[in-house]
Amino acid sequence: MTILIHNTRYQVMERYERNPQDPMPYADTTLRVNEFRGSSQSQLLWTTSGAMESWTETRYLWGEPIYLPYAFRRIGEGGHAAQSQHYAGTAFDCAQNLSQTRRAQLRQLAERSGLWSYVEPGWMTPTWVHFDRRLFPPACDAGYPLVRRGGVGVYVCVLQDALNIAIRAGLVVDGDFGLRTAEALEFFQAVNGLRADGIAGCATWIVLTREAVGRGYAQGMYQ
Repeated sequence: MTILIHNTRYQVMERYERNPQDPMPYADTTLRVNEFRGSSQSQLLWTTSGAMESWTETRYLWGEPIYLPYAFRRIGEGGHAAQSQHYAGTAFDCAQNLSQTRRAQLRQLAERSGLWSYVEPGWMTPTWVHFDRRLFPPACDAGYPLVRRGGVGVYVCVLQDALNIAIRAGLVVDGDFGLRTAEALEFFQAVNGLRADGIAGCATWIVLTREAVGRGYAQGMYQ
């Protein structure tokens, strides 16, 4: 199984080959590949070194294993809102096996730790705990950040994945925003009445993710 890691310290994409029972890169022994993969059927996963380090530190602060049935999904698999942080590999839905009191304790620990960009309030996630290490600022409210040619990272992976679904761009999903990705994005923008500037900003993300979410299985991309 291939795992792409955006090393947020050095701003490079790293590639790992791991078996499902192996630990995730940067996660020590706190998280296995199949736990991060969850219900996804993809053989290609991506996340950031920062997200893995935040998970690991949270796990050590908690002092015991954290049940994690849902982390990574590809946008073509759907299951969440169009610009979900799960598609970027930076979000974790966990602790469904705990009591409400214990979930509240874990949620408070995550909030106080300062390790996460966002911890969902209990009234929104009454039967699980959600925290994520999203990248700020978003291009539009609660969405993905602006990405352009020359950029690297998990949001470029989502962009490439979505373009492959929306216009069958045939891009290699590698998190590197190069010429082919820019050309595919400009084409998508042009045919959808958007400004064809090759920049994924708010308007582009709204249209592109709406076109791509949940459509991967229908196109046989994850079979």
